[in-house]
Amino acid sequence: MASRTPRLLLKPGAARLAGLALALLLLPGCSSLFFYPDRVTYITPDRLNLAYDDIYLNTADGERLHGWWLPAESPESPARGTVYFLHGNAQNISSHILNVAWLPEEGYNVFTIDYRGYGKSTGDPDIEGALHDVETGLRWLGAKPEVADKPVYILGQSLGGGLGIALASEWTQRQEQPRLDGVILDGTFSGFRKIAREKLDAFWLTWPFQIPLSWTIPDDYEGVEHIPKISPVPVMVIHSVRDGIIPFHHGETLYEAAQEPREFLQTDTPHGATFVIPEYRKAVLEFMADNGDR
Repeated sequence: MASRTPRLLLKPGAARLAGLALALLLLPGCSSLFFYPDRVTYITPDRLNLAYDDIYLNTADGERLHGWWLPAESPESPARGTVYFLHGNAQNISSHILNVAWLPEEGYNVFTIDYRGYGKSTGDPDIEGALHDVETGLRWLGAKPEVADKPVYILGQSLGGGLGIALASEWTQRQEQPRLDGVILDGTFSGFRKIAREKLDAFWLTWPFQIPLSWTIPDDYEGVEHIPKISPVPVMVIHSVRDGIIPFHHGETLYEAAQEPREFLQTDTPHGATFVIPEYRKAVLEFMADNGDR
């Protein structure tokens, strides 16, 4: 595999150090705190009566990523915009597709990828690699003619939101293209180190080591430090008071750290189930419509 170009916000070797530390405790490694991939195909978009294309992308460090492009179904031509969907930490895109399957009917293209190690994507997942992957996907999106001159939004759920914050802040600071018109974070943690410490605290075997082990994750990963840098791109933070995976206070913390323009949507569904409720879909559509003509 080709050597990996150092990432913008990440310190080379940090993930290896974290993996070593947890391995000493007979745990499966630092990445296991964040990544639970599988290669099962649960459903494909055609089963939902959606048109789609399989997309394969090569990363700079030699991995091959798989994704889906779902064109808008609206009679409007061109589409109202494009949503770049970054899924959560379990399974793969085929188990998360229902979260965005409603968007093509509303006139939005959807593009989503599997991070390395997920689904049909090659490699093994880690934080730095996943950040390479989401950046690779956004660059592909920017070169697609159907996306030109129309709004582009990042929608990140849970882990995908953590990756989306890092991507969007750097993208905005560099004034990269395509320009982002909004970032939507659903059930996202306020930082990799913060949530790792909380999860280690909840397990008796790792409780005594929660602080030293969390220190093996660089604080460069903390979304709360980077979400202010997304401004002036509008940010919408969505979090449920019933979220049993990422506690509600993470959403509050991210919203408080974000700069204007920003919105907060308090929900009451289980983790990852926001878009089962039509009212919450409507709120996201309104956010995109309000910010699509900036």
